[in-house]
Amino acid sequence: MFEFDQYLGFILFLAVFTMGFWLLILLLTFIVPYWVGGSLLERLKELKKGKLKK
Repeated sequence: MFEFDQYLGFILFLAVFTMGFWLLILLLTFIVPYWVGGSLLERLKELKKGKLKK
């Protein structure tokens, strides 16, 4: 019959691929919007500060 050793490489590939997939989903749903929102807030603060000086 089949032994577990035959599937170790495939299981390892699936584990790495799955971890990478969920890390990418986490990046796209939480980190990127946080980064974009923070940069927009900083830009608005700079614009407001510039208008107050004039």
